[in-house]
Amino acid sequence: MSNTDFALAIEDLTVSFDGFKAIDALTLYIDKNELRVIIGPNGAGKTTLLDLICGKTKAAGGSIKFKNIELTRMAEFQRVRMGIGRKFQTPSIYENLSVFQNLEVSYPKGRSVMGALMFKCGGEVKARVQVVAEDIFLTDKLDTEAGLLSHGQKQWLEIGMLLMQDPELLLLDEPIAGMSARERELTADLLQRISKNRSVIVIEHDMDFVAQIAHKVTVMHQGKILAEGSMEKVQNDPKVIDVYLGH
Repeated sequence: MSNTDFALAIEDLTVSFDGFKAIDALTLYIDKNELRVIIGPNGAGKTTLLDLICGKTKAAGGSIKFKNIELTRMAEFQRVRMGIGRKFQTPSIYENLSVFQNLEVSYPKGRSVMGALMFKCGGEVKARVQVVAEDIFLTDKLDTEAGLLSHGQKQWLEIGMLLMQDPELLLLDEPIAGMSARERELTADLLQRISKNRSVIVIEHDMDFVAQIAHKVTVMHQGKILAEGSMEKVQNDPKVIDVYLGH
């Protein structure tokens, strides 16, 4: 398979903080429409990897190609425009706006909040809001102020705000943190659905959840890839048991 066939091709990626290699000559390939889960102990470099892909952190060396276009010199906003969406650990939603307004302001036409509020909500946007609201189980909450949602619903809303932009690559950092058992089940369903027409990278600690959703699991340790494959393969890998699952 040539590199052009991958949604994301990362090669020899390196970044150091104060002489410490947080990411150390890492190579990773993500297929189109793949749901990849990245696991590993704290400090393995998982969040830093997402920071490098979305442009929050600049790489010291190596290559990140998205749809075969080099990203390493590209600004964060340019990567968003290319179709990369990133959700951080804590939900960042507009608490005092309704669910509908949160989704509406996320539509790419109005990039700034002011611009989006001034911009007349056309039929196209309304239709997109309806589709996304259904995707994220919030159809009956469109008029609800976002601050009143449960923690899990806020997480879904934030995923919805990214889906409004129809990204081709979605990066999610611990999307089920603080969710109820039922919300976790629904989120597994949500992630499987949205990876049908885009690539999704999820960082997660909950192994039962990982087993439910992952097409493929990557285990990181000390800024490198320790193992990769199906959940079953990774779980039975002696190196992985030693550094991670054994603790």
